[in-house]
Amino acid sequence: VVAFPDQLVVGAQLLAPTGQWVLRLGRPGVGLNVLMLVAVVLILMNLERTFWTSVGTMRWRLKYMVLGLGLWLVLSIYICSQAMLYGSVDLSLERARGGVLVVACLLMTVSLSRAGLFNVDLYPSHSLLYNSLTALLVGVYLVIVGLLAQAVTWMGGGEALPLRAFVVLVSLVVLTALLLSERIRLRLKRWVGRHLRRPMYDYRRVWKTFTDQTTSLLEERALCRATANWLSNSFQMLSVTVWLLDRGQGRLVFGASTSLPENAANDLAGTTQDLHGLAARLRDQPYPVDIDDSRQEGVEVLRLLHPDYFPSKGGNRICVPLVAAGELLGLITLGDRVGGVSFTVEELDVLKCIGDQVAANLLNVQLSQRLLQAKEMEAFQTMSAFFVHDLKNTASALSLMLQNLETHFADPAFREDALRAVSKSVHHLNDLIGRLSVLRQEMKMNLVPADLNAVVEEALASLPLAAGVRLTKALGELPKLLLDPGEIKKVILNLVLNAADAVGSAGDLRIETNATPGWGRLTVTDTGCGMSPEFLQHSLFRPFQTTKKRGIGIGMFHTKMIVDAHRGKIEVQSERGKGTTVRVWLPN
Repeated sequence: VVAFPDQLVVGAQLLAPTGQWVLRLGRPGVGLNVLMLVAVVLILMNLERTFWTSVGTMRWRLKYMVLGLGLWLVLSIYICSQAMLYGSVDLSLERARGGVLVVACLLMTVSLSRAGLFNVDLYPSHSLLYNSLTALLVGVYLVIVGLLAQAVTWMGGGEALPLRAFVVLVSLVVLTALLLSERIRLRLKRWVGRHLRRPMYDYRRVWKTFTDQTTSLLEERALCRATANWLSNSFQMLSVTVWLLDRGQGRLVFGASTSLPENAANDLAGTTQDLHGLAARLRDQPYPVDIDDSRQEGVEVLRLLHPDYFPSKGGNRICVPLVAAGELLGLITLGDRVGGVSFTVEELDVLKCIGDQVAANLLNVQLSQRLLQAKEMEAFQTMSAFFVHDLKNTASALSLMLQNLETHFADPAFREDALRAVSKSVHHLNDLIGRLSVLRQEMKMNLVPADLNAVVEEALASLPLAAGVRLTKALGELPKLLLDPGEIKKVILNLVLNAADAVGSAGDLRIETNATPGWGRLTVTDTGCGMSPEFLQHSLFRPFQTTKKRGIGIGMFHTKMIVDAHRGKIEVQSERGKGTTVRVWLPN
């Protein structure tokens, strides 16, 4: 329009036979109608997807709004298609536009009167616009109109083509309205089931669609929403609500609904206090209950939970208990069926099977959530144990320093080393405190090229040993290894402290490093008490397993996790009364 303002309309013409005025379009004008046609089709497709993704009373509220907007958009398709075929705009169509606008406004008014003024939440589908009835109908219409235009051209006349095209368009609109009618679809299904001697429901298809939509859901609210939507679509129910039983507090909580907003549902749940009689009744006899006709205990509670929106033609209200492993997990209330059709025995059996499956799914979800919480707690406890073990190592180093304090306090070099050790211990404690906020994260290595010998020297410098322990170092030549110095320092501290505890107040301890093809090797050997073959094979690298009287069984487990994170390997040889040798291989 901006680029070609003078070429959109190139002239006006009076058609002699009919006395009607038409506006002749230039190529930009025809192109504009093509763009408008594409835009209108896309809008209709999205409107269609929005309608099909709504369920229950929401679809009932939206139906006439969609029909009103759709009627106006369908007329736009007709006008644009005529402009494309003839390269002109028939001004007489403005009368049709006015009439359709009146009808569309009436339909939208009916929709607003159902829903309340703009009291409807719309959730347009964000999925791709595929499998669209709109695209099919528009395509069929354009093909038919094109064939009609070609046939009229062969026959030498074109006056009746607009009328024929309009008849085709109206027929498609009527067909679409019939296809959207839930009542017609339900009656057709019942007629086929009654007269053609076939079940009303294709159970394989019913079960497949239900399981496809629900089995992969791992969250209670998502499972409730999927169940409510599926039941509403499958049984033509406008009102379906799923309630869950909070066994801790003995009350019902809102799961999902096709008719009740969450705040209104919570208000209803708050009015139902005594559920013991109802829960016992549904648990002992887990079969669908007719809420309107039943006189059993607790039915008044069910009537409160499911308001009757259409008492004169809504059909019987039904409650389906959700019972699994002998426990009532919740319930589903259904009502306001299209056409007020009552439930058959066959349909009640289907609802019973669906209720059992939903209950089993809910139980699996709840058990999965408990298992996840248990794993999170286990991971938290494991990580906490790592920190406790680090604190224990720091406390052990300070304890060894205090044991030597009385003997070597007069030595200035000792006091200097002691102050340095205290400073490093305080720094280490502060570092542990700062890392408490990331307990739930995975162990991550900051791998850099580093000198393993330098890491060994740094670790031993902060670790005063007992006076009777003889430490020997044999640090060979090593290439730079890709490692996390801070984590490898923990490995060295764990191994040396274990060796020192094993030798007690007197013994030999040897630390050795050397290079092998593709690896750097760290070896820690002691002449201590050693370990049994059974402990080596079954318990050494398991958490909370230890041979020490005051140990917590985390050191070797933590050490192996660090070595594994470096893609290294660890080997332990030990014999009772002769000592232990630990070898750690770290890749180049």
